[in-house]
Amino acid sequence: MTDNVVPLFKEPTTSTDAIPTPVAVGTVRPVRVWKRTARGLRTIVTHERTRTAARLVARHGMYVIGGTRITAKRTWDGRTGSRYERMIRAAEAAGNWEEAKEWEDRLTRFRAARHHRRMDLLKAPQDAARSALFGTGLTVGGLLALGIVLAIANKNIADVVAPISAVIEAIRWIVHIGTVVWGPAVTIGPWLALLALWGVGRQRQTAPQWALPAQQRDDAGAPITPSIVVTALRDLGIGPLRGAIKEMGDAGAGMLGPIRIAGCGVEVDVTLPSGVSTAEVQGRRRKLAENLARHEHEVFITLPTAARTVRLWIADSGALDEPIGPSPLVTDQTATANYKTGKAPWGQDLRGDAARMSLYQRMVLITGLSNQGKTAALRALALWLALDRTVEFRIADLKGVGDWGMFDGLATTLIQGPTDEHVIEATEMVEGLVAEMERRIQAPPGTVFPPLVGIVDEAQVAFMCPAVGDDKRPYGGSKATSRYFMAVRKIHNQGRAVDVVLWEGTQDPTDQNLPKLVREGAHTRVSLVLGTESQARMALGDKAVDGGAAPHLLRQGLDKGTVVVASDGITIPAGQASITVRTHYIDTDQATAVADRAKALRDGVTTAHTVARGPAIDPLADILTVLGDGPRVLTQDVLKRLAALNEDAYGGWSFLDLKRVLDGTGAEPYKSDGRMVIGRDRVARVLAGRPDTGSASVAE
Repeated sequence: MTDNVVPLFKEPTTSTDAIPTPVAVGTVRPVRVWKRTARGLRTIVTHERTRTAARLVARHGMYVIGGTRITAKRTWDGRTGSRYERMIRAAEAAGNWEEAKEWEDRLTRFRAARHHRRMDLLKAPQDAARSALFGTGLTVGGLLALGIVLAIANKNIADVVAPISAVIEAIRWIVHIGTVVWGPAVTIGPWLALLALWGVGRQRQTAPQWALPAQQRDDAGAPITPSIVVTALRDLGIGPLRGAIKEMGDAGAGMLGPIRIAGCGVEVDVTLPSGVSTAEVQGRRRKLAENLARHEHEVFITLPTAARTVRLWIADSGALDEPIGPSPLVTDQTATANYKTGKAPWGQDLRGDAARMSLYQRMVLITGLSNQGKTAALRALALWLALDRTVEFRIADLKGVGDWGMFDGLATTLIQGPTDEHVIEATEMVEGLVAEMERRIQAPPGTVFPPLVGIVDEAQVAFMCPAVGDDKRPYGGSKATSRYFMAVRKIHNQGRAVDVVLWEGTQDPTDQNLPKLVREGAHTRVSLVLGTESQARMALGDKAVDGGAAPHLLRQGLDKGTVVVASDGITIPAGQASITVRTHYIDTDQATAVADRAKALRDGVTTAHTVARGPAIDPLADILTVLGDGPRVLTQDVLKRLAALNEDAYGGWSFLDLKRVLDGTGAEPYKSDGRMVIGRDRVARVLAGRPDTGSASVAE
């Protein structure tokens, strides 16, 4: 009996039994079941086939849901006045009150017609019963009449009811066929309806982007359509714009003008709804380009004449990376130029049309970052103008690497080099232009002069030059004592009237190397790629940048030779303040060939590589000398005393020469007792305030 008794308490195991069996070295510990299951599930869930299947299910499911939503919305729009109400709200959002009133009138007419239909439905049962009674009587009477005719014809009284029997038999067969078809129709009908909803959703692409196939998600370079433009604008992140598009009955299509082919892209005007400014859209150029599946440099936003409108130019994908054709100056060996009436064939605008520039009596300023094609663009204009044999060139190349070497034998002055000595030569060349300008101004009215074009390439070297002359006046700088700055300003002020113009090329503009008065004195302002918007404003002016000019958004290194132009010398679309031009590149060998053709038109030009200098004189010091001890002296007496002091230097001076030297110094002639005089203390104060530093060379 005791052997079968189960003990209530189990004896404890020995200490050796409680110790786990050690695992031998090199033995793999078995993985627990839940870990293996989790790993397997993760592999299944993250597998590409699983994700593809999930996208497939989500895509087609959203097609059905989206199709149902669209069909329901269409049905609701057809039965109610919601469509008219949306159009009214859209017109109000766009500020188009006339259109809003027209849609309100349409809504009123729709509601009146719907009311009449509903009132007619109230009488419909009575009308239907009466019509059914009359119809049945007429049908039975007609069949009996037909039976009587048949009975008479066949001489068989049974044919009287034959037509009625035939109709009854036909009804029986219709009921029989309906009974047979009804079951499958009830089964298949919902699936056909589901397929129709799926087709609507698929056509409208109601599935999310992540669920679409790769070939449908990748729409880079796709043709621009109204729906793409509206969607891109809707997704810009501008709340009022998104809300207005949502409220519009036409889904925003009414904002768009016609999409026109424009060169290597398309162009479309967008009328923005009320509450959305053009500046907001311009400030989101990059996002707009990405929404259009384009790079930023392939979308340009400008402002046409119409109020609250932006003009989008959208390039074909990759089109701007393809070079344009060669210059007509290279391909047409018979090309000629006319300074007054002609236009230089400079390149192509974004529409693919030829961009031609008039240079008649226009000061030109071209700026941009280094090595972006500035010299080539400026030289192309000069090469075209050189084909007019009446034009004289005086050129200073302050880079000095031979970019303008082909003008040796074509220009009367050609200075090449970056040192302070070259800046001094360039300054004296520009001062020579001033002297020629003043001589022409004093000529008898009606005198005709040949065009004189001065060109200073790398002009920032001149503005930043620290050299100081023997008269203690600096050559560089942007103050009234700067010789180069003052000479440029004088040409800008009066040169065009006597066909003396100055062209300058600079790089990386700042207020120091391109003073405000100089850049604003240019009639034609051109910019290649720049680093910042502030530099773009320096180069082109606030009006052009506010109107959409964006040289700072060009691509450094990739958009070489592409310029943004603000000038009345080139055809600019109405309402725009600037135009983007892809200039023709003329290499050195081609430029030399064009220059040789220009030289053949002339009888021979001797080029000076330095500016002839007379003995060094200091007009201010000489003026102080002839003033003597008197507090002020008449300007006529000062001129006489200067001529007596140095006949060669001052013998031909007039009041204009005297005024030129003193302008901007603080010692200008002034009236005393009704006569023009010069004050001794003022001249002495100017001389005392001159810097006393010498020249020092600085690298570019």
